[in-house]
Amino acid sequence: MTTKSRPVRSNQTGIHEDLFKILQRHREKPYLKPISRHTLAAFETARRRLATIDRPLILDSGCGTGESSLFLSSMYPEAFVLGLDKSLVRLQKNPLFGTPHDRNVLLLRADLFDFWRLAAREGWRFEKHYIFYPNPWPKKRHLKRRIHGHPAFFDMLRLSPYLELRSNWRIYLEEFAAAVAFVTGRSFPVEPFVPERPISAFEKKYWMSGHELFRLQIRL
Repeated sequence: MTTKSRPVRSNQTGIHEDLFKILQRHREKPYLKPISRHTLAAFETARRRLATIDRPLILDSGCGTGESSLFLSSMYPEAFVLGLDKSLVRLQKNPLFGTPHDRNVLLLRADLFDFWRLAAREGWRFEKHYIFYPNPWPKKRHLKRRIHGHPAFFDMLRLSPYLELRSNWRIYLEEFAAAVAFVTGRSFPVEPFVPERPISAFEKKYWMSGHELFRLQIRL
């Protein structure tokens, strides 16, 4: 049985009025927070594995249990998928996490912001980057906890020419698109969509709960 999910509720009715001020501050001020140890270890694991891979690379950030990463690995069998999530509990639900296997996917526990900073510093490039149903932090005061409100947003944009986000909160994606336009000068639309097949437990739960789902595709 699938648990019903409540729609996102927020005291925000549009793009946050402080968004561009925060982006400008992050653009001008270096982000010097130390990288977490577990993310440094995960990055080194990824470095060793990717050094042996001669395939297009796909990044699945916030992969949860890794279900979406496996979906992408089947969708793009010619590519290699790197799935990242901050939760060890979620990742341990996937039998491929932490065990040797010959699938075209690697699942790692890492802080996304820290990993993006390391990957951008090393000049890594992914053919595609997916962020499916991240925590939207819907309260107005939580803008800085959203991806586009964090200093690592600028590093994340350097990782791939194609970025796709999905969410059940339209304002989140509209705000993200506005942040991309501020940084790159290019605008991309937020579109409602119906999945042909849910790519993860989150998408299935939101879809079956009757939520309207939205997609933002960015091509840089």
